[in-house]
Amino acid sequence: MDAELAPTDFPWQKAVGIVPGARPKVCAVLCDGVYVEGEGPAVRHQRWLLCEDLARQLLPVAMKDAAKHPQESSEEVLERFQAALARKCWLSEDELGWLVNRLRVLLAW
Repeated sequence: MDAELAPTDFPWQKAVGIVPGARPKVCAVLCDGVYVEGEGPAVRHQRWLLCEDLARQLLPVAMKDAAKHPQESSEEVLERFQAALARKCWLSEDELGWLVNRLRVLLAW
């Protein structure tokens, strides 16, 4: 995989910016000589690496939690993880959805 590529299903972040003034403005970053709205491929790759690492760290925690609560379905366990991660505010809503789906795949649920 190219150093600046993330899986195609990993979300792109939308441009977020507030620039004062009366004239309209566009928030963009210069990436390889081209202006890109939102994040560039290198930033997206770094965000994916962070999410992938977090998913792998959560694997044993999720397995332990599922074993602790055998009466709960795998979806209930993942919903609890999603709610807990959402309270941390580490990830965007789209990244959080991707991470939960990645956990589902890694756990084969």
